[in-house]
Amino acid sequence: MKSESEIKFASTNPGPSLPAVVAISSACDLLLEGEIKSCDFLFSGSNDVFLVTLVRDKMEIKVIYKPRRGEAPLWDFPDGTLYSREYAAFLVSQALEWYLIPPTVIREGPFGIGSMQWFVDTVNGSKPYSQLVWEPSILKRVALFDYLVNNADRKRGHFLEGKDGRLWVVDHGLTFNVVPKLRTVLWDFSGQAVPEGLLADVKALQDKLSGEKRLRRELLRLLDPAEVEALEFRIKKIIERPVFTSPGARRSVPWPWI
Repeated sequence: MKSESEIKFASTNPGPSLPAVVAISSACDLLLEGEIKSCDFLFSGSNDVFLVTLVRDKMEIKVIYKPRRGEAPLWDFPDGTLYSREYAAFLVSQALEWYLIPPTVIREGPFGIGSMQWFVDTVNGSKPYSQLVWEPSILKRVALFDYLVNNADRKRGHFLEGKDGRLWVVDHGLTFNVVPKLRTVLWDFSGQAVPEGLLADVKALQDKLSGEKRLRRELLRLLDPAEVEALEFRIKKIIERPVFTSPGARRSVPWPWI
């Protein structure tokens, strides 16, 4: 039986090749259509998370499954929406052509509808974070992405290095709030100018969200209209003043930070 290693993603960030993009699309099809063979509770936390085995066409893969019914209520996010925010963040990453988030879909599972995301086989477990070094150009993408999606929970443990050396970022349930909530451990670039290449990508994202284009329609199915408008406002703001944002007066680093 083939394994997930048969599907290759880009080996480095930024700028994956066309085959990598096609592979991500193929991986999403596999996530949507694979038969669920097992579903194991992964760890105890504020929300339920499961490790699922999917099989399709003699290929077996592992995925992370976060069902809506396993989401703990929050005072500042609508109940039962975190799984859809995970998928919305993936769509924005894809639209930017930054490919930061592992393939992600929404589908039914053993505990109802939820997000399913490609499991990243990492080196993090065998390396201390002090030895995990990534190019600043990659981290700038993550920092700008987190501002755009208004990520309220970017911890160090959300950075995953695949065994092919590629950086992925995960856990995007606390995103797209209409209230500014950026909390991150990645404030290294505060006050610096946004590189022209990243700014061009943000401008392209603005165009993809305009009118009744597909991305806007998809996000409106996942988020409240006011949250999509807030995303458009942040895009406009960074285009008008292309500088990495700085920590505000409110709590700007998540806890626990790792």
